[in-house]
Amino acid sequence: QVQLVESGGGLAQAGGSLRLSCRASARSSTTSAVGWFRQAPGKEREFVAAINWNGGFTHYADFVEGRFTISSDSAKNTVYLQMNSLQPEDTAVYYCAADSNVTPQAMGMMGPDYVYDHWGQGTQVTVSS
Repeated sequence: QVQLVESGGGLAQAGGSLRLSCRASARSSTTSAVGWFRQAPGKEREFVAAINWNGGFTHYADFVEGRFTISSDSAKNTVYLQMNSLQPEDTAVYYCAADSNVTPQAMGMMGPDYVYDHWGQGTQVTVSS
């Protein structure tokens, strides 16, 4: 059973940066895509970005607007989300999910309601103004 563990969350000021990590306990040979989602207080979970394991394809939510970059390090079984120009509205719990049957683009289209193979427990990001 693959486990996903997120880290890197914390407190940042508006305009600052954080880098989130999603490490898989083992890399399933069938895992095709890993995505980041977020859930702000009182709001539904939403898609942020996704990547395939070899890093060749990425997909972003429109609101990212070039501020976030997703990348992967297959040797470390880790996917990163570099977040720059953070704003208070980016405050949320950030989750990663992995699946063997979807592409990064499909993750963006289907969003968090799809039954992905694996979810992490989340990491809190708080951005102060």
